[in-house]
Amino acid sequence: MTQGQDNGPEPPQPVGMAAPEPVGVEGSNPGTHRFECRSCGFVYDPDEGIRKLSIAAGTPFSALDPVGFRCPVCRSRVGAFRDIGPRSQASGFEENLNFGLGVNRLTPGQKNVLIFGGFALAFAFFLSLYSLR
Repeated sequence: MTQGQDNGPEPPQPVGMAAPEPVGVEGSNPGTHRFECRSCGFVYDPDEGIRKLSIAAGTPFSALDPVGFRCPVCRSRVGAFRDIGPRSQASGFEENLNFGLGVNRLTPGQKNVLIFGGFALAFAFFLSLYSLR
């Protein structure tokens, strides 16, 4: 594409769908982001640290020694970790978050409450059947 050339209007978005959001979370502090090991799935959370390696809670991933730090599970180096965002960010691929009746926008903790709350409610209904005669 050359400068000054107009390719016409942008294609319209389908009705009822929001425009895709950028992958990064705007306004979030990178020091609070969690990092996942691509080899084994271990998640480094700066809010928790790693007691086994004497890494204090509140230590951002960028402050870890890139030469000396290794994954506590599979011993992979820092380069094997990828940024998965802050704890409050909804899990899943960014382009899929607009589907699923809003369930895809829930954080993992909210999904756990929904799932196990449903199990508890179903169990309570099952027990209530014993009160019928």
